[in-house]
Amino acid sequence: MIPVHYPVVLDHLDRMTDSTGLVQHAIYSVPRRDSGYTTDDNARALRLCVRLWNQRPEPRMLDRVTVYLGFLEYARGVGRGFHNFLGYDRHWLDAEGCGDSQGQVVRALAEVLASGLPDDYRALARELIDTALPTLADLRSLRAQSYVILAYGHLWNAGAEAIEPLESVAWSAAQRLADCYRRALRPGWQWFESRMTYANAVLPHALFLAAKRWPQEDFLEIARTSFAFLDRETTAKGIFWPVGNEGWYPRGEEKASYDQQPVEAATMAETALTALDLLGGEEYLATFRRAHAWFHGCNSLHSSLIDVPSGACCDGLHASGVNYNRGAESTLAYLSTELSNTGPLQLNRTDQGMRLPASEFV
Repeated sequence: MIPVHYPVVLDHLDRMTDSTGLVQHAIYSVPRRDSGYTTDDNARALRLCVRLWNQRPEPRMLDRVTVYLGFLEYARGVGRGFHNFLGYDRHWLDAEGCGDSQGQVVRALAEVLASGLPDDYRALARELIDTALPTLADLRSLRAQSYVILAYGHLWNAGAEAIEPLESVAWSAAQRLADCYRRALRPGWQWFESRMTYANAVLPHALFLAAKRWPQEDFLEIARTSFAFLDRETTAKGIFWPVGNEGWYPRGEEKASYDQQPVEAATMAETALTALDLLGGEEYLATFRRAHAWFHGCNSLHSSLIDVPSGACCDGLHASGVNYNRGAESTLAYLSTELSNTGPLQLNRTDQGMRLPASEFV
């Protein structure tokens, strides 16, 4: 499999973004304004743009960061945590956000706090994290807890100071994640739950980072075993074939082949990068390449999901064909994976000459 390298183009992301934030869905490439906005999409956009700003600090990227960070500040609830669903009329549609959105927010804020952004941006990120700490400690969703671990791990790797309160939450979350794995473990089923659902790879990803921070625990063995199991179950005919959301994958039953979502490829690719960095090994490089290639047509329908000139990504693969709507989550899944393939996290250590220079980033 030959790696494909494209610049990270933000034209479609800009098209989907207005002065409030990132619109959730699209009809083809046109923003579907009646879908409103979600906090977790704006958090994902913030993470991406902070990473790009770190590579090339320039005013237009800072403008994007400002919009998405401002959205998260607006999402701060009256009590604890963050709202998630905002109508196009700028009225919140929920009393409080779901657990996963809380985790996505703190992960994005950690990206800001650990960056070289202006001091006031980082001060706001710290303030918002501190405000959310009680909510983060009460999270029960495994994915939400995984996002908290990933947020803390990013800050710890960056040498951030005064993060002990978040460390306490992340430590407890890692213990709960490991406990869930032990309870769900069965012969032929090395997973954290009785079924695989969405964004599956974030669970072993969190424990890979936890293992780096707390090597005395058994986090690394659980991360390696569970990720290997996920990799086997989502590889067929030499390609990445993720769990579809038309029924998911209950233990002892058949895996749903469709509706395949871009977030699965993105989280799989990101976890493979972390495992490669921590452990080395060609198997993790191969996993990344399969997940990355899924966007470019190495998938069960042999169909590309991306529009290279605009940076847009289709919403998924159905048994009947490609879903040609290009929403926020799908586009960000593609852009973040492409950034990992072409930027400083370039993993083909033997092909450094194929990296795109920073000047080619939009």
